[in-house]
Amino acid sequence: METTPDSVAILYQQLKDELNQHNHRYYVLDDPSVPDSEYDRQLRKLSEIEGRYEGLITDDSPSQRVGGIALESFSQIKHAVPMLSLDNAFNDVELQEFERKVKDRLNYSTSDKSQQIEYACEPKLDGAAVSLLYKKGSLVYGATRGDGSVGEDITANVRTIKSVPLKLQGDNIPELLEVRGEIYLPRAGFDRLNAAAISAGEKTFVNPRNAAAGSLRQLDSKITASRPLEMCAYSVGQYKSDIKPETHKGMLEALGGWGFKINPFVEALAGIAACEDYYQRMVEQRDQLPYDIDGIVYKVNSLKLQNRLGFVAKAPRWAIARKFPAQEEMTRLLDVEFQVGRTGAITPVARLEPVFVGGVTVSNATLHNRDEIDRLGLRIGDMVIIRRAGDVIPQIAKVVVEKRPLEARLIEFPIRCPVCQSSVQRAEGEAVARCSGGLFCGAQIKEAIKHFASRKAMDIDGLGDKLVELLVDKSVIFSVADLYELQPTQLVDLERMAEKSATNLIAAIDASKETTLAKFLYALGVREVGEATAQTLANNFGSMEPITQASVEVLLEIDDVGPIVAKHIVNFFRNPDNLSIISALREAGVHWPDIDLSSQASQPLRGQTWVITGGMETISRAEAKDRLQDLGAKVASSVSAKTTQVVAGPGAGSKLSKALALEIAVMDEAQFVVFLADQTY
Repeated sequence: METTPDSVAILYQQLKDELNQHNHRYYVLDDPSVPDSEYDRQLRKLSEIEGRYEGLITDDSPSQRVGGIALESFSQIKHAVPMLSLDNAFNDVELQEFERKVKDRLNYSTSDKSQQIEYACEPKLDGAAVSLLYKKGSLVYGATRGDGSVGEDITANVRTIKSVPLKLQGDNIPELLEVRGEIYLPRAGFDRLNAAAISAGEKTFVNPRNAAAGSLRQLDSKITASRPLEMCAYSVGQYKSDIKPETHKGMLEALGGWGFKINPFVEALAGIAACEDYYQRMVEQRDQLPYDIDGIVYKVNSLKLQNRLGFVAKAPRWAIARKFPAQEEMTRLLDVEFQVGRTGAITPVARLEPVFVGGVTVSNATLHNRDEIDRLGLRIGDMVIIRRAGDVIPQIAKVVVEKRPLEARLIEFPIRCPVCQSSVQRAEGEAVARCSGGLFCGAQIKEAIKHFASRKAMDIDGLGDKLVELLVDKSVIFSVADLYELQPTQLVDLERMAEKSATNLIAAIDASKETTLAKFLYALGVREVGEATAQTLANNFGSMEPITQASVEVLLEIDDVGPIVAKHIVNFFRNPDNLSIISALREAGVHWPDIDLSSQASQPLRGQTWVITGGMETISRAEAKDRLQDLGAKVASSVSAKTTQVVAGPGAGSKLSKALALEIAVMDEAQFVVFLADQTY
């Protein structure tokens, strides 16, 4: 054993103290101070030191504990079978090393492909681990993981969770059954919980896992009952029965039969290569799931082999967690800039020290509005936790106040527009402050034109953001109507615009004149009128004139149009400048076919909601959506009980699973193409 240098001993003690403090903040106070990725890095560094200098290891090292201590305000429950944590693999090499060790311990040949090990693969839900004990089918108690040996008695709270069976169902129920699982908060529930907290001026949760853990630690079980928690079973501790499944997957299927929720993505696969493929498939589906997962858990499927492999001090040798790229990271806020949108909204944007999070390098994050800045207590120079899930715009989830520098300064919200210097106003009851300059403001003109030309609106190919900014800055155009007056000679004179590019752009502008009423309405940029609302207006009114003349009362009779949207529509079409632009566009040749409202056959899907999921090979998703909307259907992005029909192309994932669970009608792409061919337009 090597002699420990003083510098290493000091670093080791520092790491121990910091990690124990992180554990206390996370498990006891429900107020994490660093993202999981930072915690993992520090723990790995600590483990590396302990691996080299074993004499340093003490009982209070975080490596010797699974989680946090039980809260004193709850009674304690000792786990008859310890609730151990899992070792982590952060790349394919570490996963392959895990299998090599498993095969070595089982005396399996690493080269003989006939000696493949079967693994149960399942998503690693990001929530709070619990233990539920059942005797003769009835729930006796629920406990947190605690420190792995002793947990907190949360029986009153888990009884409020609807996915936790109070009494088991089915046949062959064990005399004694301890179920381990994850209690988590679905994303939609998390968003609602934080929105309510913001509305009440209360502290928000950093992420769904933090919210789930906090919900379970409520001394008043009525609070827990008010939160949309769910529980998914993933293993068994104590078990006493004459009948026992032979595999982990078989045990999960038995739990499902007794009334527990089991993750629908569990698979049994032979060999680590198949496990790596499963990982990639789940990475692709991760952002479409209704809940957070932070990796994949691989377990040797045979329970007999699990017993042979056994455990180390804090983890089983037969299981490992393959972690996803971190969705949270810590970095510094360098500055805050203010951008002006097409409706005049002033949006603060955080400029950050670049940090790799959620699979990309992030240097900017949205701050929404002044209230968000105040709620976070944010200052320029602060260390902050950035959260990015999939394609979601990065957000600042939390300020790490403990790391605030002395030179940190307050953020001053502008009282005048940073573009046109008009006054910034905030309407009563609205969180967003807006520039009062209207079309006098160059930023609003630019954003309105960009929106008008975008793919889902008029779809003017070749009119990119930089070209729009150049055309406005050079005073070539002042509104969307001016686009249709452009001449090739005006474009060729601009920087980097060749004659062929100019000709192509003029052709694209000319082609955009033929459109649909719904796309034209969306392109106008009426506040709160998105694609779906524009299509609804077109389907209900059929032509432009009755929309421009509709009152708030008439608009409120339409599904999906509420009082705020109705007011914005009326205000837009009462504005003579807007009507003048619409008139100029129509005089320039922009046109669309009116919808014949007298013939119900023209819209046989009116009142129905359809969802398209997966890839499409013989028809594009965009074309499929257009065809459905032409037939009167509303095309939604998610499956719910209100969904009428789901079209499932190749690679359909969680949306298809949810549709099947809700017993919603599903057709594949071939059936969908035949269906469209049978319709009368």
